Amino acid sequence: MNLDWYNTLNKPLFTPPSEIFAPAWLILYILIFVSLYIFIKTRTDKSKSFGILLFVIQMGLNLLWSPVFFYFRDMKAAFYVIILLVIFLILNIVSFYKISKISAILLIPYLLWVCFAIYLNYGFMVLN
Repeated sequence: MNLDWYNTLNKPLFTPPSEIFAPAWLILYILIFVSLYIFIKTRTDKSKSFGILLFVIQMGLNLLWSPVFFYFRDMKAAFYVIILLVIFLILNIVSFYKISKISAILLIPYLLWVCFAIYLNYGFMVLN
């Protein structure tokens, strides 16, 4: 990904150095997929279909955010994507919690990071 454009932007206070993002996302993706694995493997009579659907939707929104922000350079659209992401992530956590509390808890760091990303996205919109 070419970050030349990003590097020219006015950055909000508390913007982490670019080198932080890759390791942070690596850890988060490990937690996210361990959460999904535990959710799927949990023995229950309850249907897991809705939880899996919410997981797929929020991951789709997660994957959509980067191209919208970095490729299309549309901070406003990226902001709407990330707001939808946090809504579906919260629904996903609630759904997972009904089947596996551990699966839900493993998604909390991801939720916190996405909330921080909302702050950053909004800051970029306001400052640029």
